[in-house]
Amino acid sequence: MAYDEHLADRIRQVLHEKRVGALEKKMFGGIAFMVDNKMCIGVIKENFMARIGPEKHEEALTMEGARIMDFTKRPMKGYVYVCPEGVDTDVQLEMWVQWCLDYNPLAKASKKRKKK
Repeated sequence: MAYDEHLADRIRQVLHEKRVGALEKKMFGGIAFMVDNKMCIGVIKENFMARIGPEKHEEALTMEGARIMDFTKRPMKGYVYVCPEGVDTDVQLEMWVQWCLDYNPLAKASKKRKKK
């Protein structure tokens, strides 16, 4: 299992209930949910990856199961991993998804690479 398929299905359900269209992309050995062409949410192994923005970063780290995202071996400000215990209930998952959606309009899209 490259990533937690059940968690990805739960995220899809929350996005569907919120009527948010998301494009799914396989990346980082997991899956990312792109909203408005910006990475918004992801699942990497068993972890929920949340793009919550620098303003919410410190608060996010106080939440159950949250830790610094250090995928590149360096802390990434504005992103956190949440272990399974932190998104175990529907209420927890919905809160994290909403935080990600709240930040999404402020997030910058990554630059498109030119194809050679």
